[in-house]
Amino acid sequence: MARAQTSIYKPLIFILLLSFLAFSAWSAWQASHLGSQVTDRDYYSKGLKYNTTLVEKRAAEVLGWTVTPQIDQRTLTLALHDTHRDPVSGAQVEISFYHPTLPEDAIFPLSEVAAGRYQLDLPADLSGSVRAAVRFERDQARLTRQMQINF
Repeated sequence: MARAQTSIYKPLIFILLLSFLAFSAWSAWQASHLGSQVTDRDYYSKGLKYNTTLVEKRAAEVLGWTVTPQIDQRTLTLALHDTHRDPVSGAQVEISFYHPTLPEDAIFPLSEVAAGRYQLDLPADLSGSVRAAVRFERDQARLTRQMQINF
Protein backbone atom coordinates (compact mmCIF):
# COMPACT_ATOMS: atom_id res chain seq x y z
CA MET A 1 0.00 0.00 0.00
CA ALA A 2 2.77 2.46 0.85
CA ARG A 3 4.54 1.61 -2.42
CA ALA A 4 1.54 2.67 -4.50
CA GLN A 5 1.51 6.17 -2.99
CA THR A 6 5.21 6.87 -3.66
CA SER A 7 4.88 5.89 -7.31
CA ILE A 8 2.59 8.92 -7.89
CA TYR A 9 5.15 11.41 -6.55
CA LYS A 10 7.91 10.56 -9.03
CA PRO A 11 5.88 11.47 -12.15
CA LEU A 12 4.50 14.55 -10.38
CA ILE A 13 8.00 15.78 -9.51
CA PHE A 14 9.11 15.03 -13.08
CA ILE A 15 6.19 17.05 -14.51
CA LEU A 16 6.89 19.97 -12.17
CA LEU A 17 10.58 19.93 -13.13
CA LEU A 18 9.71 19.93 -16.84
CA SER A 19 7.22 22.76 -16.30
CA PHE A 20 9.86 24.81 -14.49
CA LEU A 21 12.42 24.23 -17.25
CA ALA A 22 9.89 25.10 -19.95
CA PHE A 23 8.92 28.32 -18.18
CA SER A 24 12.58 29.25 -17.67
CA ALA A 25 13.32 28.66 -21.35
CA TRP A 26 10.30 30.73 -22.39
CA SER A 27 11.35 33.57 -20.05
CA ALA A 28 14.90 33.55 -21.42
CA TRP A 29 13.58 33.64 -24.98
CA GLN A 30 11.24 36.56 -24.16
CA ALA A 31 14.06 38.53 -22.55
CA SER A 32 16.52 37.93 -25.38
CA HIS A 33 14.15 38.61 -28.28
CA LEU A 34 11.65 41.20 -27.08
CA GLY A 35 13.63 43.17 -24.54
CA SER A 36 12.10 44.64 -21.46
CA GLN A 37 8.65 46.14 -21.85
CA VAL A 38 8.79 47.68 -18.38
CA THR A 39 11.87 49.90 -18.24
CA ASP A 40 12.27 53.42 -19.54
CA ARG A 41 15.31 54.42 -21.60
CA ASP A 42 15.68 57.63 -19.59
CA TYR A 43 15.24 56.00 -16.19
CA TYR A 44 18.61 57.22 -14.88
CA SER A 45 18.13 60.87 -15.86
CA LYS A 46 14.58 60.80 -14.50
CA GLY A 47 15.89 59.39 -11.24
CA LEU A 48 18.48 62.17 -11.00
CA LYS A 49 15.83 64.74 -11.86
CA TYR A 50 13.59 63.30 -9.14
CA ASN A 51 16.36 63.72 -6.57
CA THR A 52 17.06 67.27 -7.77
CA THR A 53 13.36 68.09 -7.58
CA LEU A 54 13.21 66.81 -4.00
CA VAL A 55 16.23 68.93 -3.02
CA GLU A 56 14.71 72.02 -4.65
CA LYS A 57 11.36 71.36 -3.00
CA ARG A 58 12.99 71.09 0.43
CA ALA A 59 14.97 74.29 -0.23
CA ALA A 60 11.78 76.10 -1.25
CA GLU A 61 10.04 74.83 1.89
CA VAL A 62 12.89 76.22 3.97
CA LEU A 63 12.53 79.54 2.15
CA GLY A 64 8.76 79.29 2.52
CA TRP A 65 7.99 80.37 -1.04
CA THR A 66 4.46 79.81 -2.26
CA VAL A 67 3.08 80.20 -5.78
CA THR A 68 -0.45 81.31 -6.62
CA PRO A 69 -1.42 80.92 -10.30
CA GLN A 70 -4.18 82.87 -12.02
CA ILE A 71 -5.40 82.78 -15.64
CA ASP A 72 -7.31 85.67 -17.16
CA GLN A 73 -8.25 85.13 -20.81
CA ARG A 74 -4.88 84.02 -22.27
CA THR A 75 -2.65 85.66 -19.66
CA LEU A 76 -1.00 83.56 -16.97
CA THR A 77 -0.05 85.42 -13.79
CA LEU A 78 1.98 83.79 -11.03
CA ALA A 79 2.27 85.44 -7.62
CA LEU A 80 5.35 84.41 -5.62
CA HIS A 81 5.34 85.05 -1.86
CA ASP A 82 7.65 84.17 1.02
CA THR A 83 6.78 82.85 4.48
CA HIS A 84 5.54 86.24 5.68
CA ARG A 85 3.33 86.63 2.57
CA ASP A 86 5.70 89.33 1.25
CA PRO A 87 6.16 89.31 -2.54
CA VAL A 88 9.40 87.80 -3.82
CA SER A 89 10.70 90.10 -6.53
CA GLY A 90 13.74 89.89 -8.76
CA ALA A 91 13.38 86.20 -9.57
CA GLN A 92 14.04 84.68 -12.96
CA VAL A 93 10.89 82.78 -13.93
CA GLU A 94 10.42 80.43 -16.86
CA ILE A 95 7.77 77.92 -17.82
CA SER A 96 7.81 74.82 -20.01
CA PHE A 97 4.61 73.39 -21.44
CA TYR A 98 4.15 69.70 -22.24
CA HIS A 99 1.93 69.90 -25.31
CA PRO A 100 2.13 68.18 -28.72
CA THR A 101 1.97 71.48 -30.63
CA LEU A 102 5.11 72.83 -28.94
CA PRO A 103 8.71 71.64 -29.24
CA GLU A 104 9.96 69.69 -26.25
CA ASP A 105 12.59 72.29 -25.33
CA ALA A 106 10.30 75.34 -25.62
CA ILE A 107 10.88 77.51 -22.55
CA PHE A 108 8.95 80.75 -22.09
CA PRO A 109 10.26 83.46 -19.74
CA LEU A 110 7.78 85.33 -17.56
CA SER A 111 8.22 89.04 -16.98
CA GLU A 112 7.78 90.70 -13.61
CA VAL A 113 4.88 93.17 -13.85
CA ALA A 114 4.73 94.06 -10.16
CA ALA A 115 6.58 93.03 -7.02
CA GLY A 116 6.33 89.24 -6.89
CA ARG A 117 3.88 89.03 -9.84
CA TYR A 118 5.12 87.35 -13.01
CA GLN A 119 3.15 87.29 -16.23
CA LEU A 120 3.09 85.54 -19.61
CA ASP A 121 0.76 85.82 -22.59
CA LEU A 122 0.05 82.18 -23.39
CA PRO A 123 0.72 80.84 -26.89
CA ALA A 124 -2.36 80.83 -29.11
CA ASP A 125 -2.04 77.15 -30.07
CA LEU A 126 -2.43 75.92 -26.49
CA SER A 127 -5.86 74.61 -25.63
CA GLY A 128 -7.51 72.06 -23.39
CA SER A 129 -5.64 70.74 -20.40
CA VAL A 130 -1.87 71.36 -20.50
CA ARG A 131 0.84 70.23 -18.08
CA ALA A 132 3.51 72.80 -17.27
CA ALA A 133 6.67 73.11 -15.20
CA VAL A 134 7.45 76.52 -13.70
CA ARG A 135 10.90 77.36 -12.42
CA PHE A 136 11.69 80.30 -10.14
CA GLU A 137 15.28 81.22 -9.37
CA ARG A 138 16.68 84.02 -7.22
CA ASP A 139 20.11 84.20 -5.58
CA GLN A 140 20.76 80.50 -6.35
CA ALA A 141 17.54 79.50 -4.59
CA ARG A 142 15.26 77.52 -6.89
CA LEU A 143 11.65 76.53 -6.77
CA THR A 144 10.14 74.21 -9.38
CA ARG A 145 6.44 73.51 -9.51
CA GLN A 146 4.40 71.23 -11.75
CA MET A 147 0.92 72.44 -12.62
CA GLN A 148 -2.06 71.60 -14.77
CA ILE A 149 -3.49 74.52 -16.76
CA ASN A 150 -7.01 74.27 -18.16
CA PHE A 151 -8.24 76.62 -20.90
